[in-house]
Amino acid sequence: MRSRYSAFVEGDIDYIMDTHDPDTRGQIDREGTEQWAKESEWVGLEVLDLEKGQADDNFGRVDFCATYKLRGTTVQHRESATFRKHGDTWLFVDGEQIAGPPVKREGPKVGRNDPCSCGSGKKYKKCCGQAA
Repeated sequence: MRSRYSAFVEGDIDYIMDTHDPDTRGQIDREGTEQWAKESEWVGLEVLDLEKGQADDNFGRVDFCATYKLRGTTVQHRESATFRKHGDTWLFVDGEQIAGPPVKREGPKVGRNDPCSCGSGKKYKKCCGQAA
Protein backbone atom coordinates (compact mmCIF):
# COMPACT_ATOMS: atom_id res chain seq x y z
CA MET A 1 0.00 0.00 0.00
CA ARG A 2 2.78 2.41 0.88
CA SER A 3 4.53 1.82 -2.44
CA ARG A 4 1.32 2.58 -4.36
CA TYR A 5 0.81 5.75 -2.32
CA SER A 6 4.40 6.78 -3.14
CA ALA A 7 3.68 6.12 -6.82
CA PHE A 8 0.70 8.50 -6.66
CA VAL A 9 2.93 11.12 -4.99
CA GLU A 10 5.57 10.75 -7.72
CA GLY A 11 3.01 10.49 -10.54
CA ASP A 12 4.35 7.04 -11.47
CA ILE A 13 1.21 5.74 -13.18
CA ASP A 14 3.12 2.84 -14.78
CA TYR A 15 3.73 1.46 -11.28
CA ILE A 16 0.06 1.95 -10.37
CA MET A 17 -0.94 0.01 -13.48
CA ASP A 18 1.69 -2.71 -12.95
CA THR A 19 0.57 -3.34 -9.36
CA HIS A 20 -3.13 -3.53 -10.24
CA ASP A 21 -4.82 -6.92 -10.60
CA PRO A 22 -4.78 -7.82 -14.34
CA ASP A 23 -8.43 -8.94 -14.13
CA THR A 24 -9.60 -5.37 -13.44
CA ARG A 25 -6.71 -3.30 -14.84
CA GLY A 26 -8.75 -2.47 -17.94
CA GLN A 27 -11.30 -0.63 -15.79
CA ILE A 28 -8.77 2.05 -14.81
CA ASP A 29 -9.01 5.46 -16.46
CA ARG A 30 -5.26 5.90 -16.88
CA GLU A 31 -5.40 9.50 -18.11
CA GLY A 32 -7.82 10.54 -15.36
CA THR A 33 -5.72 8.79 -12.71
CA GLU A 34 -2.55 10.45 -13.96
CA GLN A 35 -4.16 13.89 -14.04
CA TRP A 36 -5.58 13.47 -10.52
CA ALA A 37 -2.24 12.23 -9.14
CA LYS A 38 -0.26 15.10 -10.68
CA GLU A 39 -2.76 17.85 -9.77
CA SER A 40 -2.92 16.72 -6.13
CA GLU A 41 -0.57 17.83 -3.39
CA TRP A 42 -0.07 14.66 -1.35
CA VAL A 43 0.02 15.30 2.39
CA GLY A 44 0.23 11.88 4.02
CA LEU A 45 -0.82 8.27 4.40
CA GLU A 46 -2.15 6.71 7.59
CA VAL A 47 -2.68 2.95 7.81
CA LEU A 48 -5.77 2.42 9.97
CA ASP A 49 -6.04 -1.38 10.04
CA LEU A 50 -4.44 -4.48 8.51
CA GLU A 51 -5.66 -8.00 7.91
CA LYS A 52 -3.17 -10.64 6.82
CA GLY A 53 -0.82 -9.55 4.02
CA GLN A 54 2.26 -11.18 5.54
CA ALA A 55 4.93 -13.14 3.64
CA ASP A 56 3.07 -16.45 4.05
CA ASP A 57 -0.34 -15.02 3.03
CA ASN A 58 -1.89 -14.83 -0.43
CA PHE A 59 -4.46 -12.21 0.56
CA GLY A 60 -4.38 -8.96 2.48
CA ARG A 61 -6.57 -6.02 3.38
CA VAL A 62 -5.43 -2.50 4.31
CA ASP A 63 -7.70 0.21 5.68
CA PHE A 64 -6.05 3.57 5.12
CA CYS A 65 -6.55 7.30 4.97
CA ALA A 66 -4.69 9.19 2.23
CA THR A 67 -4.73 12.95 2.66
CA TYR A 68 -4.19 15.29 -0.28
CA LYS A 69 -5.02 18.80 -1.41
CA LEU A 70 -6.75 19.43 -4.70
CA ARG A 71 -7.50 22.97 -5.89
CA GLY A 72 -6.99 24.30 -2.35
CA THR A 73 -9.30 21.79 -0.66
CA THR A 74 -7.93 19.18 1.73
CA VAL A 75 -9.42 15.74 1.14
CA GLN A 76 -9.16 12.67 3.32
CA HIS A 77 -9.72 9.58 1.19
CA ARG A 78 -10.54 6.59 3.41
CA GLU A 79 -10.55 3.18 1.81
CA SER A 80 -10.48 -0.51 2.61
CA ALA A 81 -8.23 -1.99 -0.08
CA THR A 82 -7.84 -5.69 -0.85
CA PHE A 83 -4.67 -7.18 -2.30
CA ARG A 84 -3.67 -10.60 -3.59
CA LYS A 85 -0.20 -12.00 -3.93
CA HIS A 86 0.97 -13.05 -7.38
CA GLY A 87 4.43 -14.61 -7.13
CA ASP A 88 6.38 -12.17 -4.95
CA THR A 89 4.26 -9.16 -5.93
CA TRP A 90 1.21 -7.82 -4.13
CA LEU A 91 -1.51 -6.65 -6.53
CA PHE A 92 -4.32 -4.23 -5.74
CA VAL A 93 -7.64 -6.01 -6.37
CA ASP A 94 -10.38 -3.68 -5.20
CA GLY A 95 -11.14 -0.86 -2.81
CA GLU A 96 -14.22 0.25 -0.95
CA GLN A 97 -14.59 3.72 0.45
CA ILE A 98 -15.10 3.78 4.22
CA ALA A 99 -16.69 6.50 6.33
CA GLY A 100 -14.57 8.80 8.41
CA PRO A 101 -15.15 9.68 12.02
CA PRO A 102 -18.29 11.68 12.80
CA VAL A 103 -17.98 15.44 12.67
CA LYS A 104 -18.48 17.08 16.06
CA ARG A 105 -19.81 20.59 16.54
CA GLU A 106 -17.11 22.88 17.93
CA GLY A 107 -19.31 25.75 19.10
CA PRO A 108 -22.72 25.98 20.70
CA LYS A 109 -25.82 25.13 18.70
CA VAL A 110 -27.79 28.15 17.51
CA GLY A 111 -31.47 27.94 18.49
CA ARG A 112 -34.26 29.21 16.27
CA ASN A 113 -35.06 32.04 18.69
CA ASP A 114 -31.44 33.04 19.36
CA PRO A 115 -30.03 36.19 17.76
CA CYS A 116 -28.65 35.44 14.31
CA SER A 117 -24.89 34.94 14.24
CA CYS A 118 -24.54 37.19 11.18
CA GLY A 119 -25.10 40.25 13.39
CA SER A 120 -28.31 41.44 11.75
CA GLY A 121 -30.12 41.74 15.11
CA LYS A 122 -32.92 39.46 13.87
CA LYS A 123 -33.80 36.09 15.34
CA TYR A 124 -32.00 33.22 13.61
CA LYS A 125 -35.29 31.74 12.32
CA LYS A 126 -36.16 35.04 10.60
CA CYS A 127 -32.69 35.56 9.11
CA CYS A 128 -30.10 32.92 8.12
CA GLY A 129 -32.20 30.06 9.49
CA GLN A 130 -35.06 30.51 7.05
CA ALA A 131 -35.93 27.47 4.98
CA ALA A 132 -35.16 27.98 1.32
